[in-house]
Amino acid sequence: MDYQHLITFIMEMLGTVAFASSGAMTAVEKNMDIFGVSVLGVVTATGGGLIRDLVLGITPPGMFRDPVYALAAIVTSCCLFWILYAKKEWLSGAFRATYDKIMLAFDAVGLGIFTAVGIFTAVQNGYQDNLFLLIFVGTITGVGGGILRDVLAGETPYIFVKHVYACASLAGALFYVLLQEPFGQVTAMFGTSALVILLRFLAAHYKWNLPRLKGSV
Repeated sequence: MDYQHLITFIMEMLGTVAFASSGAMTAVEKNMDIFGVSVLGVVTATGGGLIRDLVLGITPPGMFRDPVYALAAIVTSCCLFWILYAKKEWLSGAFRATYDKIMLAFDAVGLGIFTAVGIFTAVQNGYQDNLFLLIFVGTITGVGGGILRDVLAGETPYIFVKHVYACASLAGALFYVLLQEPFGQVTAMFGTSALVILLRFLAAHYKWNLPRLKGSV
């Protein structure tokens, strides 16, 4: 395994744990049992990559060829289920603000990492000259798992109510395209991840959002 693929694997594992945590915590809030928590954790962590692989014609998708990602998501989800089951007070009262910040951090890290990894996967499969495909694949890898999570949890998908969420992923994908030629793939991946995470935290801090029609969600 060369250093680029090693770095990519490490980033994918970090993103998997982050997104699995986000999915599991959403499931716990919905009072799902441990099976439901695990399913939502796995879907959130691997859903974007599954869509990416299908778009790129990679079959079977990576999550089925290498079960380490699904297993990491399951272990993470189960651990969080037992922690939050034992500490139910974290979901309400004075602990709620801290809980929401942790949720934001997990979701931002997963979004940033998977946006970058999505484009890297497309480049490795020979699509480096198709800029539209690179940007689309990067964005869908970042937001795809979250969309599936919210649909299964009965929520309006995050990208439709948190406008800087999808836009942050899109901005990161564009940034990757600009960085990869002069600075290489590794720098582009780190730069993209950092930018997306920064944009999500800034959006949460300053409450950035697009205006909505009166009465819309």
